[in-house]
Amino acid sequence: MKKLIILSAAVLVVIIAVLFSQRETMAKKNEIINTNMPSNVAELQANAPKGYSEIYLAGGCFWGVEKYFSLINGVVSTDVGYANGNTPNPTYEEVVYNNTNHAETVHIVYDENIVSLPFILDMYYKIIDPTSVDKQGNDRGRQYRTGIYYVNDSQKQIAEKSLAELAAKYKGEKIAIELLPITNYYKAEEYHQKYLEKQPFGYCHIGQDKFEEAKKAVDRDLQNAHINTSASNEKKEYKQMSDSELKATLTDMQYKVTQKNGTEPPFRNEYWDNKRKGIYVDITTGEPLFSSKDKYDSGSGWPSFTKPIDGTDLTENTDTSHGMIRTEVRSKAGDAHLGHLFNDGPRDKGGMRYCINSASLRFIPKEDMVKEGYGHLIHLVD
Repeated sequence: MKKLIILSAAVLVVIIAVLFSQRETMAKKNEIINTNMPSNVAELQANAPKGYSEIYLAGGCFWGVEKYFSLINGVVSTDVGYANGNTPNPTYEEVVYNNTNHAETVHIVYDENIVSLPFILDMYYKIIDPTSVDKQGNDRGRQYRTGIYYVNDSQKQIAEKSLAELAAKYKGEKIAIELLPITNYYKAEEYHQKYLEKQPFGYCHIGQDKFEEAKKAVDRDLQNAHINTSASNEKKEYKQMSDSELKATLTDMQYKVTQKNGTEPPFRNEYWDNKRKGIYVDITTGEPLFSSKDKYDSGSGWPSFTKPIDGTDLTENTDTSHGMIRTEVRSKAGDAHLGHLFNDGPRDKGGMRYCINSASLRFIPKEDMVKEGYGHLIHLVD
């Protein structure tokens, strides 16, 4: 009996030794593979969006993660793919069955004027278990690991600080999120892109409440930073120009409209069909008046809005000219004639139509709002 026990123990030791040896061999093999990981960074950089930033995040099944981030204000675009694996251009089946070491990843393009990387990472932590290894929700496997894959050293430093703050909240538990540069990323098959838009009742490990939270998420810290750092936003006063200054600054039509209560021709004015994102300000003072988000096609041939920007003071007067009774709208600071207010606007948006002359407005495109001193209002145009 004793000999049997000793023999069994010896066999067990041999088995353990063999398994350990195999594990060591596999670890070294993976180390070699990771060292020689294929790179398509040059291609990714060549296709990088102009004027925006990008980050790659792995957080389990990419279907739900993609939808979640696509809903956040300031995120310009999202797509899904396979990142930081050992083979080029893998298929979904290869990632699942061939141990390619790729992570299901979401490529996020974002506007730094609206949303910051620290905010994006904070939102990321809300939909993952940061201590779970190779598992999120019901999904298990190396492809479901969590990871932050940065594109430059600045992002690396931001992520390191963010992860340190996260670790402080999980005392005694190890954070499993890997932090690495993006070495390769291959877009997944088309049927994976925007999957939950195509299949609204498809599988997702992220709850509906998180999607609702994403829709309402606003990077308040960044908004406050715009307000505090932009000198033009510090209690800016919009001063009315003298008549001589107006005549020297405005075109004949702009002067006629704003100072003589004139009306420009419909369909033959600058902004009636402008669809770009941005804000419209008083041509005479620069006072913010309307957002592109509230602009709609009324069919009238003039720019039409459902409401002015929140906090904007407009003056309303009764206008009995031309044998009609109408409500005239004027700017508060510049006392410039803008147009008229009617109650035939979209009912689901309050029923009002601000019918405004293009000649009374100056349009500030979204991409110029920060440098023009209107960065604190960017959230109103998305």
